[in-house]
Amino acid sequence: MPSIAAVFLDLGNVLAFHDDPVLFRRMAAWGGAPPEQIRERMLELWDPINRGALAGDELRRAVCQAAGSRTVMAAEPFYEMWNSHFRVNRPMLPLLDVLLGKSKVVLLTNTNEMHWRFVRPLVPQFERFHALVVSCELRLAKPDPEIFQIALERAAVLPQETAYFDDVPRFVEAACALGIHGRVFKDAPTFRTQLADLGVAI
Repeated sequence: MPSIAAVFLDLGNVLAFHDDPVLFRRMAAWGGAPPEQIRERMLELWDPINRGALAGDELRRAVCQAAGSRTVMAAEPFYEMWNSHFRVNRPMLPLLDVLLGKSKVVLLTNTNEMHWRFVRPLVPQFERFHALVVSCELRLAKPDPEIFQIALERAAVLPQETAYFDDVPRFVEAACALGIHGRVFKDAPTFRTQLADLGVAI
């Protein structure tokens, strides 16, 4: 059984749910394009958004264009719309409290500055994390091996001492390729069981 010294956690659909259809419906109500068309247009935007290459006013302009609008939404209503699809995964919070007393906990997430600014205050446990590894701040994004290496360095742990939980299988596969014990996140009870299987009882 591995000796786990650090647990790396994704943000989206692990600690906070992001209901993308809700976002796309809000965008459609603003810009007029059908939600499915918006989803397709956003596919090519997510990577530069997550890497911080598309940010601020440029992000706002690109998202409004993807929504079908020639008008750029004002900053304040855009911020509300852009973050309208988040809700905290509340069953994870008490598990986090216990885990934080047992191992180093590191956030490893692909996200943009506005989403991170909105979500961070919703999970007070972030202030007790060993490190917060956020893609837009590093100009790197999963599945780049470099972003996993930075997380390992900040936690001062070896891959074999590390567990990683993400809802995206290809990101878990990228972690496993580096020797990290990657697991696909499903829900809080499964997370508890997966940790127990790795020797971390919470």
